[in-house]
Order: sequence, then structure tokens, then C-alpha cells
Amino acid sequence: MRKPTELRDWLLASVRDLKKNPEKLQIFIDRGNLQARLQDSLHFEYQYTLNLIVTDFATSADNIMVPLLAWVKVNQPEMVPDAIQFEADIIARDKIDLSLTMPLTERVLVTRGEDGNYTTNHPAEPVPEWNLPEPEALQDLIPNG
Repeated sequence: MRKPTELRDWLLASVRDLKKNPEKLQIFIDRGNLQARLQDSLHFEYQYTLNLIVTDFATSADNIMVPLLAWVKVNQPEMVPDAIQFEADIIARDKIDLSLTMPLTERVLVTRGEDGNYTTNHPAEPVPEWNLPEPEALQDLIPNG
């Protein structure tokens, strides 16, 4: 599964506090299953709930949400509008623990070469690259209000 690692890398590059303190970001996979027809090929799809936890976050939750939505726009474009769920523990006036869950899928194409060995390929989602902003553009996000 590649999306959890890619999301981690994206958030560490996009959120200044996480870039300085990567230990504040934890990612887990819950409730996963495999969709496979097993008729003409061994192609399959991972389907799982990603659980993202940010601890001791001392800036606005917007600084997580905007980069997260930018990543989802490219990497899970068919996600339904209310699919991302969250919970927050208010630790102090300016500090929260944030837990987000969202459903993710990953297609895996399996092919057999002439040598008899199998290989897997994780194709990218069919979204133009220009939809994803540069991570640096999100680091100085300043919430209004």
C-alpha cells in the first residue's frame, strides 16, 4: 500500500509544524479488505480506512485540513463529500490532538512476464498533476479569524 506513505510525505512537506516535529504524525490502517474477482487476472484493489493522528498540534486545524484536501483531490478524487471524519481533544487553549479517518482505495495490476514471474503495478489516480499545489505553498497558511 503506497497511499499512507505518500500522504505522510505530503503532510510533512506541507505542514511546517509536522516538518519540524514528524513524531506528531501517526498513520494507521483500519478495517481493510481486498476486492478481487480472480477470473481473468490477479488484479485487485485495497480498500481500507486510513486513521491519521496528529498530537500536540499548536496551530489551527486548517493547517492540516487544507493540505489533506489538496492531497485527496489528486489521490482519491472520487471520495464522497462527507467521507472524512474527525475527532479532536482540546488539550489547551492553543493545542489539540486531532484524529481523522477516511476511506482509501488502491488499484493493483498484476501481470505475469515471459519468465513466469509476477509483477505488481499501482497505477496513479486519473487526475491531472496540476491539481496538486506545491507543498511549500501551504506552509504559511494563515487562518482568517
